[in-house]
Amino acid sequence: MSLHDRIQSSNGSTVAPDAPATAPAGAQSAGQPRAQQRPQQQSMDPYAELKTRIHHACIAKLGPELFRKTETEDLTERVLHVVTEQLALDRTPLTREERRQIVREISDDILGYGPLEPLLNDDSVTEVMVNAFDRIYIERAGKIERTQTTFADNAHLLRIIDKIVSQVGRRVDEASPMVDARLPDGSRVNAIIPPLALRGPTLTIRKFARDPYTMDDLINFGSVSPKAAQFLSSCVKGKLNILISGGTGTGKTTLLNAMSAFVPNDERIVTIEDAAELQLQQEHVITLESRPPNIEGSGEVRIRELVRNALRMRPDRIIVGEVRGAETLDMLQAMNTGHEGSLTTIHANSPRDALSRLETLVLTSGVDLPLRAIREQTSSAFDLLVQISRLVDGSRRLTAVTEVQRMESDIVTLQDIFIAKAPEQESGGSGRLLNPLACTGLKPTFLEKMAANGVVFAPTFFEPEAGPRPTFAASYGDRS
Repeated sequence: MSLHDRIQSSNGSTVAPDAPATAPAGAQSAGQPRAQQRPQQQSMDPYAELKTRIHHACIAKLGPELFRKTETEDLTERVLHVVTEQLALDRTPLTREERRQIVREISDDILGYGPLEPLLNDDSVTEVMVNAFDRIYIERAGKIERTQTTFADNAHLLRIIDKIVSQVGRRVDEASPMVDARLPDGSRVNAIIPPLALRGPTLTIRKFARDPYTMDDLINFGSVSPKAAQFLSSCVKGKLNILISGGTGTGKTTLLNAMSAFVPNDERIVTIEDAAELQLQQEHVITLESRPPNIEGSGEVRIRELVRNALRMRPDRIIVGEVRGAETLDMLQAMNTGHEGSLTTIHANSPRDALSRLETLVLTSGVDLPLRAIREQTSSAFDLLVQISRLVDGSRRLTAVTEVQRMESDIVTLQDIFIAKAPEQESGGSGRLLNPLACTGLKPTFLEKMAANGVVFAPTFFEPEAGPRPTFAASYGDRS
């Protein structure tokens, strides 16, 4: 006998004689959209009714205990005890497995993030996307797949969203229907609710590994070649200003984390982010986070103000999680006034596009600068561009490591140091989408700057590797 049948017999309820027969699969009432029938089907779920009943009873019994500063283990044990007790008092006939499942789900709802808890604890899941209360997708191994997990209804989903954002002092309501937040482990959260989200609350969680990926991990994943990894680590130690460029979900923050591990432990690092997610392992780290406006529309602190303030904090390195607005100009000025070894990321599809987007962002600062002045600032500020991409098979790969050279007339010249190219057609059958990142054989011009900071390469380090020779310097800003 199914759970539904046992609950029905336990409650003594029977189907009314005049009740309509169940419609066959795939049928729907005339004029009634399928989307409107979904909530009715959800309400027939006996688990939902039972869990709601037990959940309310547990909250009424625990009350203020949930908000006291007690040990997590003690609170978990107390909640499990109360849930089990209330479930026994309910006298609903359940099998042992059903009882265990309901206890776990109600406990997750009270102590954690409800149905999302198993997904957040699954290390193979890198992203959780809630399109609607009954449509939850995940990304695993670079591929998106739908799960069987659901919330009870929109109110249940909204309650979990509010729980997440309130933990970091943020809010989400009709007056402020979009919010960026983070989980305690640093995972990035974005939520948007009605009236902006027309089909109900939407939630996206970008998970981060409990142990941050290292450069060795990226080598094992095939994201970067060992020689390129050695070069990037030396560039960080040699205090080059580095811009990491890539599209959404390509792994820019992961790469930034891995590269920042090579910053010497005796240097003072200031990190600036919209939602703190960097996981630097050094001791001398100051973490700053921007703040949205309050309900009155005041109190906002933007990344631009934090960059300016960081300059007064005697930083050896400034790491900005991502430049996406007027703070770009302040970041360029910081790099051009002695703050070497800074790192940041930007959304762009190629090194050339990254510089173009820097120009656009500087223009949003409201400072009327000629285009040539912006390009001069950019070429003198950044030494290296690192491009990362997500391929169609879901893998993340570094596709180019490019030097930012001098200005030539009104043009910023770029030079590829490492590049990953598509395999030759005649070598088909290898199954590769890209060849490994290979050295072009061109020596960068910043070697003297690195040598002044104690980093020297062997004379043979930049000798070209086997394979097709990449293209030479690419001109940026050429309108021809």
